[in-house]
Amino acid sequence: MTDAEWQSRCDLAALYRICDFYGWTDTIETHLSGRILGEPNFFLINKYGDLFGEITASSLVKVDIEGDIRSNDGALNPAGLIIHGGVYKARPDINCVMHTHTRPGTGISVLRRGLRPISQDALWVYDELAYHEYGSLAAGAHEEGDALGRSCQKGESIILRNHGLLTVGATIQAALRRMYLLNRACEVEILARSLGEVPTPIRPEIIESYAKGMKARRALPEFGMADWRAALRQIQGRGANWRQ
Repeated sequence: MTDAEWQSRCDLAALYRICDFYGWTDTIETHLSGRILGEPNFFLINKYGDLFGEITASSLVKVDIEGDIRSNDGALNPAGLIIHGGVYKARPDINCVMHTHTRPGTGISVLRRGLRPISQDALWVYDELAYHEYGSLAAGAHEEGDALGRSCQKGESIILRNHGLLTVGATIQAALRRMYLLNRACEVEILARSLGEVPTPIRPEIIESYAKGMKARRALPEFGMADWRAALRQIQGRGANWRQ
């Protein structure tokens, strides 16, 4: 194993532990993946059956973008291979894919109108938001993976209709920051819809200004790094040991 692969494993295992800390788990369902540094045709993903809080660097499975297992024999979620392989093939610039079934994200995913630009939280992701229509993720349904890849060419923060959320990033840190902001925006949207009042609109020029500012911020290589370091301190404070 190369040093680059081990670093990729440690970073992805930390991401799983962070998601566990944030409560973004669905017992043994959902999955996160990271492309291996220096090996663009391979990515790492969790074994099916492992809880997010149990995952370590060595427990992750190495898979090629066609879905063939290359290390750590174990059961894999077929839907995970379809989703992540499809995105990596369609987006060679992407090195991390996060998929969650959080209650706020899944709640917004079932609504026809979806996420509206009614809060500061939503403006952080609104300009790069895309939707993917619900399709079959049954084993062997690679056409759905291809369709998801095409949806991810339209944006980096994706609402999977009737399903959940998905974010991508050139780095693990960027994908995590997007997921935090997207999930937070969905939480606020649900709260606003429950109050029975028409939300206060944000002026179009403010929405446009936010989009320009966020586009510039996300283009920086350090996007998400400060939040990543803070999240690492949070899981380290719990005594988590993912580097094994």
